[in-house]
Amino acid sequence: MRKGTLRQILLITDGCSNHGEDPIAMAALAKEQGITVNVIGVLDQDTMDENGLREIEGIAMAGGGISQVVYAKQLSQTVQMVTRKAMTQTLQGVVNRELKQILGSNVSMEDLPPEKRGEVMEIVDELGETVELEVLILVDTSGSMKTKLPTVKEALFDLSLSLNARMGDNLFSVFVFPGKHEDVEKVLDWTPKLEALSSVFPKLTSGGLTPTGPALRRAVSHFQKTRSLRSLIVRDESYFEESSM
Repeated sequence: MRKGTLRQILLITDGCSNHGEDPIAMAALAKEQGITVNVIGVLDQDTMDENGLREIEGIAMAGGGISQVVYAKQLSQTVQMVTRKAMTQTLQGVVNRELKQILGSNVSMEDLPPEKRGEVMEIVDELGETVELEVLILVDTSGSMKTKLPTVKEALFDLSLSLNARMGDNLFSVFVFPGKHEDVEKVLDWTPKLEALSSVFPKLTSGGLTPTGPALRRAVSHFQKTRSLRSLIVRDESYFEESSM
């Protein structure tokens, strides 16, 4: 199997969008372009608004990803779990498609004998450690998220440490919504490490609308930049096998 790049959007929010395009439609657009959309809903009190829950589930479903609702104190382990689980889910989908090409359209991983299924899962696990990963993190900074932002920052540091322990290359980017001057604001461009967030997060302001749809649209378009960036690196570095992506 040719090793490619997994692309994920990780949306961290605590409520409903109330401005701009439909976020579920934007998540579907992301999926069409090979980008998985995962959503983590952050609870402060015992419950989350029912509309908010439906939207979180709808965005993840349309984006081919995973949704999880947690209390802020559990955010760190959840961010890592959702990111890893989504990687495995995506890779299993890739393996299933290849199996269908080899063995026929009616065959999936579940149809294999147990020993063969185990071998395939070993391949999935290995790919999970070696595949290139691009994660664009969208953080809701509307007023109700203000007290949760320090926890979000810690969770993203932990995610960086966890994923950088992999053999594969990682690139991270962070956008917040709403921004100071526009619906969506880039606070960290593509980088292999998230340590730079320590200087950014204290300056973030909370408040305003929740433009989740525009944030997802901007995230999808930002992946085009990393395509170009990787092509430049590949052309310039002799240790890469291919001349372009």
